[in-house]
Amino acid sequence: MKLMRKAALVMAAVPAIVFITPVGSASAHGYVSSPASRSAQCARGDVSVDLCGQAKYEPQSAEGPKGLKNCSGANGAFAPLDNDGLPWKVTNTGQTLSLTWTFTARHATRDYEYFIGGTRVGYVAGNNQQPTNPTTHTINLGGFSGRQKLYAIWNIGDTVNAFYSCIDLNINGGGGTTPPPTTTTTTPPPTTTSSTTTPPPAGGTWAANTSYATGSTVTYGGSTYRCRQAHTSLTGWEPPNVAALWEKV
Repeated sequence: MKLMRKAALVMAAVPAIVFITPVGSASAHGYVSSPASRSAQCARGDVSVDLCGQAKYEPQSAEGPKGLKNCSGANGAFAPLDNDGLPWKVTNTGQTLSLTWTFTARHATRDYEYFIGGTRVGYVAGNNQQPTNPTTHTINLGGFSGRQKLYAIWNIGDTVNAFYSCIDLNINGGGGTTPPPTTTTTTPPPTTTSSTTTPPPAGGTWAANTSYATGSTVTYGGSTYRCRQAHTSLTGWEPPNVAALWEKV
């Protein structure tokens, strides 16, 4: 009788033990690690843990609905990332910037978007594929200068959510950032040289790998655009995607 009573007590205790056993965090996703985003700065201790909230421990998890323009994904645990008054380190850059995403879970990707204020300055298609880890993109910041906050957004292909990173920049602040030597690009731009770059067409259709002078016009998607700043075009810099380079006429 005593043996049966002991066995019953042991079996009754098992569900309680299972219930209180800590469950490992499933929040593993991605963030901009270079140049150091606000999340990255929190994770590496550049900003005090007391100021950073959950970003200190999970820089990759600032997740929220698609379409936001903030640093936290409207996630209260990451709200300190939206505070422009914290001592964020600023990256000096020229008119182009290379950014590297680090992933802890490689979700199928709709696309990546980069904004300064309400202007989208970069776009990379994800083709609903898993990204390589890490992944580097190069974007054009033409038309902007001085202290700016860049919103980097990773839109997931099979959920309604996106992941958000913010990078504090000083554009034309004395140099650019150098991408790490072992990174890859999701959609590598074509190599351009002086021998392959073509002159701007006179009223022709926009094309990648082409030099455009300020004031030249092109057509794209049935609309006409005027070049706002001289540049050599790359895939992903189509006129509707880079308002800093093209204006619709």
